[in-house]
Amino acid sequence: MIQLNLLPHRETARKKKREQYVASVLLAAMVGGGMSILAASWFKAAIHSQNTINAMLDAEILTLDKQIKDIKGLESQISALQARQRTVEDVQSDRNQSVHLLGELSQQLPPGVLLTRVAQTEQQVLISGTAQSNEQVSELLRNLAGASAWFTKPELVESVATVLQLPNKEQRPMFNFSVRALLVRVPVAGVLLPQASAAASGASGIAPVVVREP
Repeated sequence: MIQLNLLPHRETARKKKREQYVASVLLAAMVGGGMSILAASWFKAAIHSQNTINAMLDAEILTLDKQIKDIKGLESQISALQARQRTVEDVQSDRNQSVHLLGELSQQLPPGVLLTRVAQTEQQVLISGTAQSNEQVSELLRNLAGASAWFTKPELVESVATVLQLPNKEQRPMFNFSVRALLVRVPVAGVLLPQASAAASGASGIAPVVVREP
């Protein structure tokens, strides 16, 4: 017996394919949505972890900044203490400078030279006196420049020729001179080395004696 299918089988097949397509699309959407949720959760966790690390780094930076400020404060205190120490050392050194100055001048003074005035302004000394000749003035400059451990950079300010009237009516030529020099600051706890003064005065030349007739 022959059976005939009169139902619309083509429409049924198309409906079945449509349902399969919709199901595959829904499945793909669900899978994509799940992956998106997982990716969002991973990124959120990574951002939270990075924010935690950044907060820790900020705290460490603040701690280091505070330590740097403390170190700068200590450096300022150390600099202030060093400045005070230098001031005290300079005062102690300058306290005996006048004695050393006069003692050194008496040793370096050539015969025939008489000092009339010695004035000190900080480390600069102005020496005035009379000499019997210009050679004696030049010898004084050489002594202060090379043989003295307390003076450096001597220079002649002026030398004026004059005449000295003796009691027996004899006249003798004299020279009124002025010499400028720098006084070397001596360490408080030590003795100044002569070679240090020689090195300091090695660059200073002796000015030629200039005679000014009255």
